[in-house]
Amino acid sequence: MAAIAYEDFEPGRTFDLGKVEIDRAEMLEFARRFDPQPFHLDEEAGRKSVLGGLCASGWYTASLWMRAYVDHVLADSTSQGSPGGNELSWSAPVFPGDVLHFQLEVTGRRRSRSKPGLGLVELTGTADRGADRVLRFSFVGLFGTRE
Repeated sequence: MAAIAYEDFEPGRTFDLGKVEIDRAEMLEFARRFDPQPFHLDEEAGRKSVLGGLCASGWYTASLWMRAYVDHVLADSTSQGSPGGNELSWSAPVFPGDVLHFQLEVTGRRRSRSKPGLGLVELTGTADRGADRVLRFSFVGLFGTRE
């Protein structure tokens, strides 16, 4: 039986998803494959941009957050996926060597009216670099109940 189910997602609860240091080589590999904008690939282009230096794709940062979410919550849960979200923001650039702290907050929940045994959980994911928030997004997770 999964350790984390719908009943464990009380509004106001936070999950610490750990910390990750941004690896330059991995960041560049991701950018080359998925987001090949100059400021994600080239030091000089990054310095000349409004971002101030070679920086990570926001999608890379979100992917790192997702991995932490899987490792700390989803892998041992009753997760049934997600129908999506309604907010995504990258409020500060992320640079090689930055250490990001990932968290998940439960902001609401309700039982499904049409599918017994399923609950919808409103969640907010964040990534912080020290006192600076660099990523925030809100989404809904679908989780099975213990009943």
